Amino acid sequence: MSNSKTKTICFTNNKGGSGKSTACANLAYELSKAGKKVLLIDGDMQLNLSLSFFDEEKVLDMAECESNLYYAIRGKKDLKDYIVPTAYENLDLVPSSTLMSQIEYELFTMMQREYVLKKCLKGVYESEIYDYVLIDAPPTLGTWVINILCAADYVIVPVEASPWGLFGLANMFDFLTGMNEMTEAKIMGVLITKVDERKNYYKQTREILGAYENIHVFDSFIHVDSSIEWAQDASVPVAVYKKSTRSAKEFENLAKEVIEYGSR
Repeated sequence: MSNSKTKTICFTNNKGGSGKSTACANLAYELSKAGKKVLLIDGDMQLNLSLSFFDEEKVLDMAECESNLYYAIRGKKDLKDYIVPTAYENLDLVPSSTLMSQIEYELFTMMQREYVLKKCLKGVYESEIYDYVLIDAPPTLGTWVINILCAADYVIVPVEASPWGLFGLANMFDFLTGMNEMTEAKIMGVLITKVDERKNYYKQTREILGAYENIHVFDSFIHVDSSIEWAQDASVPVAVYKKSTRSAKEFENLAKEVIEYGSR
């Protein structure tokens, strides 16, 4: 784990559509509201985390210039020089690029390729400016995700409450277990997302997850909520779009759980 006050949390699931970027963005906002200084890292070429805080034109500008995560990793640069402030106090972002589609090739040519991101974060950790670094990983299990896990202290695995939501989850856990010699990252918990109480999938999902030994499932879960989509369309956190919506309160509760976990 990083030898600083900064806690690094990776959001990962090898299945797309789990609500990973949404959870990462809204947890970050709620942590910042609670007075925590947060750095977000958009590790996915789909740019969804960046789009959660900036409009499409700005995100594409950041993706097409050389001040983004791709160029930092390719050049093994200090990520402190690639940080962009968001519109919210205590909340900053290292933006992504569509060129992240090439990052596996770039890493293949590097020595100690699994630890490039961790080394790029050294200056961030040494500065001790941030309480949390939250990283949105792509839905893959390649060398880049290994990089993210090697830089992380904790892992949050979002899982959709649906018939296919748990598909491949056992492989995900096996992958994380197999990395024990490379990283000290621990699974902080599984976050159940896209819950629709008109259906029985939430109960089924929680029961199946309960069968895994030593896997914590957050008490907080995230309902299906049209306000989330409207907030994404507006490039703002859901609590900014509509503070009274149910999902805003759920992300606030999740932040409380994460803070409590970190204080153990």
